[in-house]
Formats: sequence, structure tokens, C-alpha cells
Amino acid sequence: MIGFFRRNARVEAADLAYRRVALQARQPLFFTDYGVPDTLDGRFELICLFAFLYLTRLKSEGEEGRRLGQAFTDRMFADLDRGLRELGTGDLRVGREVKRMVQAFSGRVQAYANALAGEERLLAEALSRNLFGTLGEPPAALAAFAFYLRRAVEALAAEDSGELLSGRVRFLAPERFTFAEALP
Repeated sequence: MIGFFRRNARVEAADLAYRRVALQARQPLFFTDYGVPDTLDGRFELICLFAFLYLTRLKSEGEEGRRLGQAFTDRMFADLDRGLRELGTGDLRVGREVKRMVQAFSGRVQAYANALAGEERLLAEALSRNLFGTLGEPPAALAAFAFYLRRAVEALAAEDSGELLSGRVRFLAPERFTFAEALP
């Protein structure tokens, strides 16, 4: 019986964390000031990015963090599946599209992990390729977004373990910047 309650609490925590990731990905400043395309692709990319940040932070929480991370990922892709169906994607295509999204997410996780562990140029390249990939030219705010992202990682590292494991993840709020601040 205790296992059921622990699992149920984990599912609730995953649901709450996913809702917080989705809310963070909808912050208007990402679209208006940082230049993320306000499209389905841009929104998907932001969800992937903030899910990556949360999942990366959970890795330091041992087995419970791993289990919550799996529940979170299941919840995220269930929501993406639902979203595709609401957009009118046919039942026969939904499975292929979700599989494509899983592969895209896995690629982004690897790219962002490598980029954050490396030099600034790698992070700019990963953001340009993924988050801003549909623009052709990355926005002038690319450097500001990379700066924001590094600060967001630091803020998550300082978050309380209990809060994270309960799904109450808090992300650094995006800030307005001037054009001069966006230049390298």
C-alpha cells in the first residue's frame, strides 16, 4: 500500500513539474525580447529546454530523482500526444509524430548537456540550431538568452531538493535587456 501512495505522489509531482515547465515556456519575454519564434516549433523547443533543465537537476537527487524524471517525461509526452490530437493529427500519424518528438528531445538533451559543459560558443551553437533553428539567422538576443540560461542552471542548482522532488520547480524569470546587453 505504501508503494501505491509513493507512486501516486510521484505522478502528482510529475504533473505539477510539467505544468510549471509549460508555464515557464510560455513566458512572453522569451518571444518578445529574446526572439524565440512564437510558433508550435518555438514553443516545443522551449518546453524541451526547460524540461532538460529540470531533468538535469533531478539527476542529483538519486533514485527518487530518476523515478520522478521518468514520470515527468511520461507526463510530458502524454501531453504532447494530446496536443497533436487536438490539432487534428490523425490517429495513424500521432504515434510517428510523438516518436519524432522523443528523438528530437533526446537530441536536444545531449546537445544542451554538451554545450553547458563546454565553452560559450557551443551553447550559442546549440541554441541557434535548436531554439532558433527555424529563423535562419539567430536573433541579436542569442547571447542574452545564453546568459539567461547559464543563470537559470545556477538558480536550479540552488533549489531545495524537497521542493524539486515534490514538483515545485521554480525557474529563473526572464528579464528585459537592452540591445547592447545582447551583444557578445
